[in-house]
Amino acid sequence: MFEPNAERFTPQEIALLQPFVTNTERPIFCLRNLPEVVKGALFSRYSRSTKSLRRLLLDEFISEPESGFHLIVAGAGNDPAAQLVAVKQAEAFYERVLVGYGDDSVAELGGAHLACEGVSNIAAKVLEDSRLGLSPLEKSTRYVRFDQQGPEGYAYLREPALMASPYAARFTDTMDHLFGTYSALLAPVQAWVQTQFPRDPATSQRAYASATQAKAFDLLRGLLPMATCTNVGLFGNGRAFEYLLTKLAATPFAETQQLGQAMQAELDLVIPAFVKRSKGERGRAYATYIAALRERVADIAAHIDVSHPSQEEVTVRLVDYDPEAEGKMVAAILYPHLDLPLTAIQERVEAMPEAERVALIEAALGERASRFHRPGRAFEEPYYSFDILADIGAYRDLQRHRVLTQERQHFTVAHGFVVPPELEEVGVAHIYSAALQQAAEVCIAMQAEFPHEAQYAVPFSFRVRWRIKLNLREAYHLIELRSARQGHPSYRQIAQAMFRAISAVHPTLARGMHFVDQNDYGLERLTAEQRLDQKRQAQEG
Repeated sequence: MFEPNAERFTPQEIALLQPFVTNTERPIFCLRNLPEVVKGALFSRYSRSTKSLRRLLLDEFISEPESGFHLIVAGAGNDPAAQLVAVKQAEAFYERVLVGYGDDSVAELGGAHLACEGVSNIAAKVLEDSRLGLSPLEKSTRYVRFDQQGPEGYAYLREPALMASPYAARFTDTMDHLFGTYSALLAPVQAWVQTQFPRDPATSQRAYASATQAKAFDLLRGLLPMATCTNVGLFGNGRAFEYLLTKLAATPFAETQQLGQAMQAELDLVIPAFVKRSKGERGRAYATYIAALRERVADIAAHIDVSHPSQEEVTVRLVDYDPEAEGKMVAAILYPHLDLPLTAIQERVEAMPEAERVALIEAALGERASRFHRPGRAFEEPYYSFDILADIGAYRDLQRHRVLTQERQHFTVAHGFVVPPELEEVGVAHIYSAALQQAAEVCIAMQAEFPHEAQYAVPFSFRVRWRIKLNLREAYHLIELRSARQGHPSYRQIAQAMFRAISAVHPTLARGMHFVDQNDYGLERLTAEQRLDQKRQAQEG
């Protein structure tokens, strides 16, 4: 790289800088070994200074006594308690740097890794509702058994309001029965899977055992209730955490409100300056506003006469799309290449022959060699709105897609449940269904008095209704990823149905989705496990 004005540092300055930057001589470098509050304040100052980042670090942080820099950094490697004290002592200095800019985006300059353990699936879904700025990772129902017992028994949330109610014994009996059924059926279901799909000699025992166990977990995960405790890891920036903490304070669940308070306490230890407003007057006012919105709309909706639909099958309905999408997208494809207003380009596109439009779309798609080759921003022009009714297990997987709009209704037993057809063949479908029916009865009994808390009793096999609004570019990503062979059958069917719906209204736009897998498979994870073996062998070789 040509560096005519590369900054030079003295040997003494280099010695000071080296622990905190990946290099002292090149214009591209990373920060390291610095607390989040220092990095955030440093970048905030960087945006309004003529100095380089390394020069700022030297002049205004390392060499500034008021910053407490040496105490903060030295404490990190020696005494954690001393380091925390030093951070608090230096907080006023860094807060002046951060808050002085008055820009909410400053809170994106500090981040944290946060673990939330032993939270219910209700809480996990609230945590994972955040669209941007947070990256969640949840304990998988496909790879982890959920029937281990602790001092209290099976790992599910004993919600305090329910435990203090006359429903307590009935709730715990039902939850215990769900987990007990899950535990009892794992061995026979996995044995059946192995009988149906015997191991090929070319497949390792490890890959085979992992694939057949994953299949058994997939078939039985519908027994797990929303009260099931799980672990969620979150990485995010301060601004995203601040908003999440505010939303948690506004939720109707005692668990999530208390979770927000616990998260605030931990984030105050690592990025306090970035999440300070969530516990201040501004955060409290915003939480009150969110809660009031929900309650007002709910009150109005309660007076709308609705008759519960009869139990339905899984449905994926395309309810809205842009009929003019193709022309708009072609104009968007051309826009970066023509020195014309968008309206003028749209007029030219309207006059184009169909063949020319198709040629432009194909040129914008190019030769997609894999699903990772994603088309450009012009493909964000078309939009599609879907109304989906499917089992909660499928919703949990598809909720992970955040660059789109998703909104769900309450978790309920009103729409019935799904029984995997394989359980009929195993001969245990009646046992599975009986456990779900017991859960439905206790849920119905509780929901009049505890409309929110009753959702904890709803197992994953029951259907939930939610809507998705996404653009074509995101549809390429979601549909090709979620239709892949290794996916769970329930969400693979949804992805395949979405592809068919888009193809029906916009066949030219959907034609580029080359990597939609519309086949059915018996042992979904086997190919992925075999690839894992190949990678391990290559690394060992």
